[in-house]
Amino acid sequence: MSDYTKSTDFASKDSLPSGNAGKIVKGTEIDTEFNNIAVAIATKADLASPGFSGSPTAPTQSSGDSSTKLATTAFVQGALSAMYPVGSIYTNAAVSTNPATLLGFGTWSAFAAGRVMVGLDAGNAAFDTAQETGGSADAIVVSHTHSFSGTTGNVGDHEHNLQKLGSAQAGQDNGGAPISAATGYNTSRNLSPTEGAGSHDHSFSGTTASTGSSATNANLPPYIVVYMWRRTA
Repeated sequence: MSDYTKSTDFASKDSLPSGNAGKIVKGTEIDTEFNNIAVAIATKADLASPGFSGSPTAPTQSSGDSSTKLATTAFVQGALSAMYPVGSIYTNAAVSTNPATLLGFGTWSAFAAGRVMVGLDAGNAAFDTAQETGGSADAIVVSHTHSFSGTTGNVGDHEHNLQKLGSAQAGQDNGGAPISAATGYNTSRNLSPTEGAGSHDHSFSGTTASTGSSATNANLPPYIVVYMWRRTA
């Protein structure tokens, strides 16, 4: 873009005395002025839909201005910075570049490595403070067993039915049921009773089979990995 600069001082010619050659306005002078004006006009932007070149500048509008005024690069940078105040989290699912380079402002540090984020809950001590951490990637219900023991109540004089493992002679059990000599079992119930042992109770103890899971990362929620940064300044 060129500015028009007048080459001939036409007003100064009026003060020259008659007969002075400089008092005459020459055609070449007029031609030079018109050429200069034409160059300046041709290199200026139009008022309607102008097409600028080079690095044109403009006043920077105040932050938050939503009018039709021109937005400079400084205005845009300020708007972006306002969108990401100190403490903001920036995430990217593909690019690991520090946001200070991508956005052009702020100091950023990698954030929450290996953790998912959860909203603050003032009513839950586990989630009532910003940047509070907790939880584990391992299973909550780890591999374990349960032990038990106790005593039955006194159930009076009674006997117990047992499966006999050795040979036996034919006859009858205490209840009058026949016992097979070949098997030693009560032929009606495949059981052989003990003799009555009087009034007594029984103690018992043992351990259940192992249950649960101790595998690492067995308690993670569904997740997706992204690059995450927090603005610190």
